[in-house]
Amino acid sequence: MTADSSSPNVTRPRVVHLVPALFGTAGIVGGGERYAFELARHMAEVVPTRLVSFADRSLAYREGGLAVRATGRPWYIDGQRTNPFSVRFIAHLLWADVIHCHQQHVIASSLAALVARMTRKRVFVTDLGGGGRDVSNYVSTDSWYHGHLHLSEYSRHVFRHTTLPRARVIFGGVDTDKFSPDPGVRRTGTALFVGRLLAHKGVMDLVDAAGPDTPVELVGRPYDAAFFRDLEARSQGKPVTFRHDVDDTGLVRAYRRALCLVLPSVYRDNYGRTTDVPELLGQTLLEAMACGTPVICTRVASMPEVVADGETGFVVPPNDPKTIRDRLCWFRDHPAEADRMGQAGRRRVLDLFTWPVVVRRCLEAYAGAGAQ
Repeated sequence: MTADSSSPNVTRPRVVHLVPALFGTAGIVGGGERYAFELARHMAEVVPTRLVSFADRSLAYREGGLAVRATGRPWYIDGQRTNPFSVRFIAHLLWADVIHCHQQHVIASSLAALVARMTRKRVFVTDLGGGGRDVSNYVSTDSWYHGHLHLSEYSRHVFRHTTLPRARVIFGGVDTDKFSPDPGVRRTGTALFVGRLLAHKGVMDLVDAAGPDTPVELVGRPYDAAFFRDLEARSQGKPVTFRHDVDDTGLVRAYRRALCLVLPSVYRDNYGRTTDVPELLGQTLLEAMACGTPVICTRVASMPEVVADGETGFVVPPNDPKTIRDRLCWFRDHPAEADRMGQAGRRRVLDLFTWPVVVRRCLEAYAGAGAQ
């Protein structure tokens, strides 16, 4: 990167990544939290980086080169753990040259943006699809940030930033050393889902697609007790297995042995409820592809940007269990072609979706913004 006379640290900035909740047992096991953690962890290999968040108790530890700081006992606005607040977290921001907020529509990010502006730090935001009660509910905070770094072209479009010069797409990444193929692992013929067990994830459609020759494994935690009860009832008598506590090692094993990964997210769920933005990226698609596993996703939101239909897997209509079942049977009956799709998926990830590539895109954005 070229030097910028307005900021002496532009070629090697100190970066804080701010995320409402930590990833893992101390926070939330979700794609957004993993995204912020992995981006910060890989960025720490290049520039001084800290991950700042909130937890039930104050935490300070290191993950390799990454310093993690969590402000304890915040106020959770409206009881939402994804919208914490405490003025004490501001002290963690003062060390940085660049503040990268993950989630725009939460009070912590809005305050961080104001602090950054007052202290002449550069501030950026990546919207991960969540949010809560915030000043941005009443006035636009878009101009408070030096740049909007989107997970996908879909994200840039849905947030109406397609003509905003400060908005660019950085995509997401995968740790391709951890998530990698193992030719010695035999495929079990089981369709795999990984993610939060919520209605808009289309999990019910995958359960409906399960059959004697197409068993399904659901890896993820339930976040809606009523929906989970309905899901269990729908699964009765079907070859459906639930696994709620799977660490990364177990997750990699699950990807490697699966017939395919299915992410069947929907705009309208089985209850008739609408989710306008069900997927801003589709992280589990990337992880499965990195493991050489073919995938099925719905033609919803960002996912067709990730999956090359007919090359790395299949893109199917939403709310269509029959088509999902047909594609599962195709994978089962065409193992050589399925293997080639898995290999193509791994190549696609290596070309477009590695964390070093995402880190480079971020650093280029930080350097190009200046102190606007």
